[in-house]
Amino acid sequence: MISPTIVRLGVLSVFGRWRGVLLLVLPVVLVGLAVLVRLLVGEDADAAESTLNAFGLTVTVPLVALLATSGLLAPEIDDGSIAYLLAKPISRYDIVASKLLVAAGCVLAFGAVPLLVAGLVLRTSTPELGAGFLVAGLVGGLAYCSLFALLSVLTRHAVVIGLIYLLIWEGLLGGLLDGVRWLSITRWAREIVDAVADVRLAGNLSIWYAVVASAVVIAGGAWLTGRRLRAFNLTGDE
Repeated sequence: MISPTIVRLGVLSVFGRWRGVLLLVLPVVLVGLAVLVRLLVGEDADAAESTLNAFGLTVTVPLVALLATSGLLAPEIDDGSIAYLLAKPISRYDIVASKLLVAAGCVLAFGAVPLLVAGLVLRTSTPELGAGFLVAGLVGGLAYCSLFALLSVLTRHAVVIGLIYLLIWEGLLGGLLDGVRWLSITRWAREIVDAVADVRLAGNLSIWYAVVASAVVIAGGAWLTGRRLRAFNLTGDE
């Protein structure tokens, strides 16, 4: 079940800190970049796909997911207030689901929807491109949220590790090693864009694999996060 109280506290936690400012800046920069590209090169297909992929799907969505998710559990674990939440008669999985609902809302509002808007700006005559990035941004963002939520209960340095993961695994190695596509959330998201918008950003990967792998990360990350929270309660960690 979703707890309205935990959802409300989660929203206050995200937007009551510096993360809220960055969450607002990222989509503004994305849409602003789309407007600039449209003014400079017009309605160019290659420019549109490159902009949405390179800055939107590869940068904006993962950073929004990282900022939103790290602001939900990590601060409470760091200052010890998580103990008060865990003392309440509520399932640990309900806590995780409520927190991830807030993160999903952030991904939708500050990642997926801005991708749609940017896509419509860049390719007004081809709305399916923006729709493809909308769906891919939401699915990929949710997968990132589950992964980063798990990181936040495993280590105090979730933001740093998350950034290293994005830069090294998804960025550097993802561009150099083709085999990384099997374990890359960004590559799965690109495959979803390909299927919805009928373009070719990824290739060499089944859409069904991309969808199933994303679902496994979303469900598995949420389950493992809840299991870890149960361990906090049982052992008195943190």
